[in-house]
Amino acid sequence: IRDGRWQAGAAVPSTRALAHDLGVARGTVTRVYADLAAEGYLHTAQGAPTRVATAGSLPQSAPRQAPRDPAPRWDLRPGRPDLTAFPRQAWLTATRRALLRTPAAAFGYESELGAPELRDTLAGYLARARGVVADPARIVVCHGFSHAIAVLARAFSGLGIAELAFENPSLPLYRSIAAAQGPRVVGVDVDEHGLDVSAWDSPAVVVTPAHQYPTGVTLAPPRRAALARRASDSGAFVLEDDYDGEFRFDRQQVGALQALAPERVVYAGTASKTLAPALRLAWLVLPRSLVELVRAAMLDSGSRPALLNQLALAELIDSGAYDRHVRRSRAEYRSRRARLLAALPDSVRPQGIAAGLHLLLRLPPDGPPEATALAACRRRAIGIEGLSSHWMTPDGPGGLVVGYAATPKHAFTGATQTLVDALQEITT
Repeated sequence: IRDGRWQAGAAVPSTRALAHDLGVARGTVTRVYADLAAEGYLHTAQGAPTRVATAGSLPQSAPRQAPRDPAPRWDLRPGRPDLTAFPRQAWLTATRRALLRTPAAAFGYESELGAPELRDTLAGYLARARGVVADPARIVVCHGFSHAIAVLARAFSGLGIAELAFENPSLPLYRSIAAAQGPRVVGVDVDEHGLDVSAWDSPAVVVTPAHQYPTGVTLAPPRRAALARRASDSGAFVLEDDYDGEFRFDRQQVGALQALAPERVVYAGTASKTLAPALRLAWLVLPRSLVELVRAAMLDSGSRPALLNQLALAELIDSGAYDRHVRRSRAEYRSRRARLLAALPDSVRPQGIAAGLHLLLRLPPDGPPEATALAACRRRAIGIEGLSSHWMTPDGPGGLVVGYAATPKHAFTGATQTLVDALQEITT
């Protein structure tokens, strides 16, 4: 059939005749004919001969192309946890328990806000772990933070908010996602104390107060208070992206900004840094005035996180396994950060608090530019990011945003030494 020797419509031998000719069981031929029919080569009909269903070869997919950006040998990309540390057994146990406990009716069309079981669990967890004022009725579970910021930007547009501010620097991806929903995106500069609140005059702003991405600073207490007060007085909204708030290494974690103004601050959290990005689980704790708008935006988006993942996460948190995993990860990442800092040459200046999954390396003012440093890293197959791509203005200073979590534990020493070799090459 593929060679075209049998044309479309031609009758093929009966299963009985072909089985006799080949000396095989008729059932074997019957199964093969059924497979060929399912694949589109043959057409079968009750009481009629089996015929060829296509002329020549079937359309073939193009050969699978190699990924444009192959995975680096040494993964020091920021914002990624150690995926080899994913708690597989605990997740399997949580999934099994969730399946046994969940009634069949729960697997129908779910609420736009997410599984009630997870929203109830998150309300308790966020209150004790991050100091969030959380009510299950005001929590919405999203399909990752990208989805969360998209639906929130759409909800803001529904309120007539035409401008959304981001920290400068910040992650370009999220700025693009927000801008695609309609609002104009503007920047507010960040210094060593975090967002310059006095320079903010937009009706909404996205901030990372616990651990600013990518500079690594934390929003100073006076500015936290000023931001909450200004939002309350002006009726503006603040989106608090608490992407890695569980990981503070030198002291107790800074509590959520949301507690200072629960009706003006939207709290956003995610399982991407604590567990794995592929789970696509994030959540928003909303002011009352935004719940219905976000519900409608969720409905319009047509996207939901998988119910089973939501139920498994709820079970993981309720069982205490999630907290144990976070504690283990915190200890491991604290150790990695300390080892990385101890190995760095004196010519580079690390910046940021002892927290999270990344740190920022400032290059010498009179030394090589960021592009030279990135090129040296690429030659050694190091996955890393530059600071310059995060600025909303073209003249921002350069640097290297180094993630110390993504590398598997057994390869971290090699990754660190390879980075040190690259830095010594360009600074000596």
